[in-house]
Amino acid sequence: MSAVHSIHLLYTFSGFVVGLLVGVTGVGGGSLMTPLLILLFGVHPATAVGTDLLYAAVTKSAGSAVHSFNRTVDWRLVRRLAAGSVPATILTMAALSFLDITGPAARQLIGAVLAFALFLTAATLVFRNALTARYAARIADLPESRIALLTVAVGAMLGVLVSISSVGAGALGVTALLLLYPKLPAARIVGSDVVHAVPLAFVAGIGHWMVGSVDWPIFLALITGSIPGILIGSYFAIRVPENALRAVLAITLVVVAIKLTFGLLPPGPNLVAVQSPH
Repeated sequence: MSAVHSIHLLYTFSGFVVGLLVGVTGVGGGSLMTPLLILLFGVHPATAVGTDLLYAAVTKSAGSAVHSFNRTVDWRLVRRLAAGSVPATILTMAALSFLDITGPAARQLIGAVLAFALFLTAATLVFRNALTARYAARIADLPESRIALLTVAVGAMLGVLVSISSVGAGALGVTALLLLYPKLPAARIVGSDVVHAVPLAFVAGIGHWMVGSVDWPIFLALITGSIPGILIGSYFAIRVPENALRAVLAITLVVVAIKLTFGLLPPGPNLVAVQSPH
């Protein structure tokens, strides 16, 4: 078996494992795949983000179908999140287009935002119960119009973070929705977040493709494994106790944050990058 073939099998296996986690928890797309591509495979950060975004769009499309079939989607939440995330994504990608996406400035920007997003995600998940206990009553007293505006604002924040780092659509989105809608079951929160991530990742992924930061062979290898992974994970999402869902969310992000502490962006000059068409 050639080395290239072996590497592509590793990409496929990684896609399956991450797809499984996305299906069950709504977390794992950017939070795990982007660091995995950078750390394990040596992919350039910009290419890792762009490739992961298109991978996430296809992967979560399959998961969305399962969640819709299981009736674990609140379309009101999806519309509110998308109203903020899609415009923010378009504006962010327009700003990124003025940078050399494979240059040092873009690499530093992506690294900084990725680190921030991962630590924020880990912190919010670890302390989610404490946050909920402290703010649940206040949130419950807010008028529905205020909740709607806050949801749109969360969507806008996710649009910026996801466009730059590919992180946040799952982990931060789920955490924010759990705080804003504490009465909804966790599986329904996860399903709504997975569905919302599709247009967000698709728009951001197309933007990265236009600036030249997508590796298509890696993308194809990842989705080969991720689609069966997320189908299996989404099937079991409504069969996993809510406490288990919360534990998986927290453990997943803590592990990623620990990896970040040891250096998410090694300084080696041989990182794989896709050349910009410009």
